[in-house]
Amino acid sequence: MTWFIVALLGYTCLAVVFILDKFILDKSVSKPIVYTFYSTIFMFAALLAFPFGVSMLSGLDWIIALVAGVSFGVGLWWMFIALSIGETSHMSPFIGGIITIGIYALSSVFLGEHLTGLHVIGIAILAIASLSLSFEESNNHHGFHKGFLWGIAAALAFAVSHVATKHIYNQYDFLTGIVWTRAAIGFVGLYTLCFPSVYKTFTEKKKSKEKTTYATKHVLGLVVSDKILAVVGVILIQYAIALGSVTIVNAMAGIQFALMFIFIIILSKWAPKVFAEDFTKRELVIEWVGILLVIAGSVLFVI
Repeated sequence: MTWFIVALLGYTCLAVVFILDKFILDKSVSKPIVYTFYSTIFMFAALLAFPFGVSMLSGLDWIIALVAGVSFGVGLWWMFIALSIGETSHMSPFIGGIITIGIYALSSVFLGEHLTGLHVIGIAILAIASLSLSFEESNNHHGFHKGFLWGIAAALAFAVSHVATKHIYNQYDFLTGIVWTRAAIGFVGLYTLCFPSVYKTFTEKKKSKEKTTYATKHVLGLVVSDKILAVVGVILIQYAIALGSVTIVNAMAGIQFALMFIFIIILSKWAPKVFAEDFTKRELVIEWVGILLVIAGSVLFVI
């Protein structure tokens, strides 16, 4: 039961993070590759925990940890591209649904995870719920668009990362696993420095004070706050994965999307200048049905 509470807290943090990611991409850092740099390069800081009992890996586990980190960083990059194209209330649950399916397939093959009948039903319900929550009917898009292709690519990268990370947790203690797999994400940040739009942010001065908003003025504070909350959420979820099943914990991402949708509705109604998304009546019905499915699917994990 501990893993369930830890995962729930982690997904609550990430629900807020997804909204902040979209806000920052729309208002402050418009290029996904630049935001990827800020989201990954600081992961090298995980190595600061090395003196506190982190063990060295052995053999192929170094490669597996590198795969876990790099695939997670690449998944972030592709997810930011998807979020820059579509609405977060649709894109995020779509990615989550594909992650659930990908992890279930990979973990059964590479980790030998065997789930109970109720767990399989719960995963299926959460996958369906996540996909239903992805139904998009907005001013810019009607149905499936190229953002969802980036979302599929991001989801598969995340699925590989989670399964590879679980393998490391199976072999080593939690601190050792999270330090090496999270630090490896930093290599994606180094790679992004090859892109002019990234390294020019350090050499070019702001040309004018055009359209200065709270978001552009406080972009560093927003990004740092977002990343701290993201790290807390990721650590909680990684700890839940270490305690329980990688498939089940990640299937619970449906709770994150349900919370995110509720937060977005509240912001859109009472603080539209800060964050707002438009919903048709049909979308609202589908979204609420999806949330009820999320609750039903999650209950099956604790029966």
